[in-house]
Amino acid sequence: MSVKTRFAPSPTGYLHVGGARTALYSWLHARANDGEFVLRIEDTDIERSTPEAVQAIMDGMNWLELDWDEGPIYQTDRFGRYKEVIGELVRQNKAYPCFCSRQRLDELREKQMENKEKPRYDGKCRDLTAEQIDLTNDHVIRFKNPQEGVVTFKDVVKGEITIANKELDDLIIARTDGSPTYNFTVVVDDMDMGITQVIRGDDHINNTPRQINIFKALGVPAPEFGHVPMILGDDGKKLSKRHGAVSVMQYRDDGYLPQAVLNYLVRLGWSHGDQEIFSIEEMKSLFDINNINKAPSAFNTDKLKWINQQYIKSTPIEKLMPHLQWHIDQQGIDLSNGPDIGLLIPEFSERAQTLDELVSSVKTYYSEFEEFEAKAAKKHLRPVAKEALALVQSKFKAIEDWIPENIQTAVDQTAQELDIGMGKVGMPLRVAATGGGMSPAIDITLEWIGQARTISRINRALEFIAAREAQA
Repeated sequence: MSVKTRFAPSPTGYLHVGGARTALYSWLHARANDGEFVLRIEDTDIERSTPEAVQAIMDGMNWLELDWDEGPIYQTDRFGRYKEVIGELVRQNKAYPCFCSRQRLDELREKQMENKEKPRYDGKCRDLTAEQIDLTNDHVIRFKNPQEGVVTFKDVVKGEITIANKELDDLIIARTDGSPTYNFTVVVDDMDMGITQVIRGDDHINNTPRQINIFKALGVPAPEFGHVPMILGDDGKKLSKRHGAVSVMQYRDDGYLPQAVLNYLVRLGWSHGDQEIFSIEEMKSLFDINNINKAPSAFNTDKLKWINQQYIKSTPIEKLMPHLQWHIDQQGIDLSNGPDIGLLIPEFSERAQTLDELVSSVKTYYSEFEEFEAKAAKKHLRPVAKEALALVQSKFKAIEDWIPENIQTAVDQTAQELDIGMGKVGMPLRVAATGGGMSPAIDITLEWIGQARTISRINRALEFIAAREAQA
């Protein structure tokens, strides 16, 4: 039997890391088995579902490049189908109308809780006669769950799970307004779409026996289930925004590569030996849902940054640029106003953990920095540096061919003529030209900044020193 998986988010918010991992595992299982992957939007909660949330899900899936073979399929487009199946279950006496009021159900629940019983519907309307049924009155439709026996299924992650039917009540499958409910619609969808494996969070385990009973009532086999443990924060608590439970698109905004995010997510619950870095092709060929860990995984931002850095360093410039361009635009950088960025990336990618950091580190080569770094300026832009800066500036003005060799010669000559160490020329010059104390070799750095811009920035540094003197 060919493999067919699905990712079925509810459009009530953004695509977060937990949902993204579920989508990834489902996508990888399909790809590893030459199967199909379906994107289904479970938007039956009309009050909470929004077009903006649907778009956020699409944006996240597209950014992660988790392509789908079928969909997006919207449950709201299938209401007619759900109504048809509900009608058939009622005709077969596998579902029934329930006329219990909200007040009665609330009182029943309160009484059960007082008696320390598990709250559940008591089946009052389960066996009404035809004479007792008046469908002009408000009612819901309940599924007639078996009252005896057990539901047993083998979860590919958790192992064998057994639930007694007496623990399950007759769940509502259609609300008073006729709209279908989650546990029913997912069964009909998975049946109609031929889903073979359902990979989802383990918060759905309690839903699974209910859904299996509906599959049985419809006379079709249930898919195989795999319930993935939740992701925890590194402090062992439920993942929150503080830990990194933010929109997938926030990771783009923060400078992560989609491949790095996928690599990190795949390792949050799955492993292949001690390997840490996986290409997409390796993930697709090696992934096995039977190897998903049973225990929860902890989200670690430092580990994600480390993986992202490895990808930044190893990704060819032509493949890095489309992702880098977003951050270039966000920081308002005009690449025509400076050197070929392809020259800078190899130098700066070794130290940058995010694309945002990488762009920030090269920004000074294309536009003016706002102010000198306080610590670097305090240490190196002092009155004692004035003479060296003024002399090297005069030598720079005389250079006809602005290349590293000529730049370095001017710096060397300045140190020799003033009889001072190279550091007393190079460091003030570096801070003057870049605004800070870190950069590649000074000759390469100044070549990239350009002759006119370098001379102008030395003027700015000299004025800064003069202002400090005046305040002293």
